[in-house]
Amino acid sequence: MTNEYRNPVPTVDIIIEIDQPGGRQGPGTAIVMISRKNPPYGWAIPGGFVDYGESLEDAAAREALEETSLSVELVRQFHSYSDPSRDPRRHTITTVFIARATGTPRAADDAREAGIFTRETLPDNIAFDHRKILMDYFDGRY
Repeated sequence: MTNEYRNPVPTVDIIIEIDQPGGRQGPGTAIVMISRKNPPYGWAIPGGFVDYGESLEDAAAREALEETSLSVELVRQFHSYSDPSRDPRRHTITTVFIARATGTPRAADDAREAGIFTRETLPDNIAFDHRKILMDYFDGRY
């Protein structure tokens, strides 16, 4: 008889702060989101699975570039989220980073569309637990 261990899968998500008209940047201003090509559908913070042998920081920068075509500067680690139901596909634990970028986001990889949003303009259909993550961010819970 063998014991099979099941562990949560590590992921990263990146809140990308970006200049909006007038040059404002930073908490409470504009962030980049992507519309997902694959289930679960909806708008999401850019992110994805950490590859074997990859650091969380490298995964965050890679995922941001792959999904938004933006090179980001990681500012800091924000928070981890681990609710077993946060991803309907499997139990994941995400480490969220705050990053900065300039330029125009362009959807790539598994993103159908990229957009810039403020707290007031967040889309209705947000995937995973990303609305909670964004509310924590906009409310300054860090």
